[in-house]
Formats: sequence, C-alpha cells, structure tokens
Amino acid sequence: MSTAVPPGGQRTLQKRRQAKSNKDKQLNQTPTSARQAGAGGSSNSILKIYTDEANGLRVDPLVVLFLAVGFIFSVVALHVLTKVTGKIF
Repeated sequence: MSTAVPPGGQRTLQKRRQAKSNKDKQLNQTPTSARQAGAGGSSNSILKIYTDEANGLRVDPLVVLFLAVGFIFSVVALHVLTKVTGKIF
C-alpha cells in the first residue's frame, strides 16, 4: 500500500509563494497605454486642459455656460417668432 501524502507541506508552500509572486507582478506592472492607465495614470491625460501648459483659447466656464444658454434661448425665440408670424401672414 502506498502512503497518503498529508495536506500542506512543501508543495503547498511552493504554490502559495508562486501565487503571491504572480499577484505582485500583476500589481507592479505598469500600463502600456493611457486607456489602461485610467484617469490618473498618464501625464498626458485630460487634466492637461486645466493647466498652464495647454495651448489655445482660454475661456472661463461661466462664459461658456452663458453662451450656451443664450444660444438655446435664441433658438426657442426664433421658433416662437416663426409660429406667431405664420399665423398673422
């Protein structure tokens, strides 16, 4: 009769060490693209828009908000104006 191998022992310790080293490798692996990096993983991310390094026109967000609301109001006003003048003429 063959003797049964008790649970635990060297094989179990070796498997645990190998699993831990594989997990550590995955955690320490640096992403290769900005999409894999996530929101803060790349220096060339969307946050560059809000820094002084960004090129182009700098417009305050409040100005953009007022321009957008003004545009929407003008479209609604023109629709109302065409409905009113269409009934008169």
